[in-house]
Amino acid sequence: MRLVPWSRDLEAAAGNWPASRIFEEFFSNVPFRSNSEGTPSWRPAVDILEKGGNLVLRAEIPGMNQKDIELKLEGNVLTLKGERKLAEQDQNQYHRLETFYGAFSRSFTLPETVDRDSIKADYRDGILTITVPQKPEIKPRAIPVNS
Repeated sequence: MRLVPWSRDLEAAAGNWPASRIFEEFFSNVPFRSNSEGTPSWRPAVDILEKGGNLVLRAEIPGMNQKDIELKLEGNVLTLKGERKLAEQDQNQYHRLETFYGAFSRSFTLPETVDRDSIKADYRDGILTITVPQKPEIKPRAIPVNS
């Protein structure tokens, strides 16, 4: 069996080039994106769930110090910012580097039903957990049906 080297010209000739380009463009920037200055930045993974009547956001940002994480609430937009830095003494020793470094920013629009004054954040083992309580009057309650 003979192996044929892949090239875009061969793929385009086979009629597959436009579809592959869609996938290439879709996946090429994950988890990277460009900021307004055109420099690449990364986006930490964030899981959002509802637990015990609270919204919980869990951001994976290992290798950072607590003081390098900024969490800000403006109106109903919660913004997570920070920068993970590569230690300068380690920069020339890597043969391969797959961990993402640099500045990041994530913003989340919170529903009007949250208690903005009771938001708490905890950073442990590389996971930032943000607990956003819902207002008590918004939580569902059972209504008895009388006969």
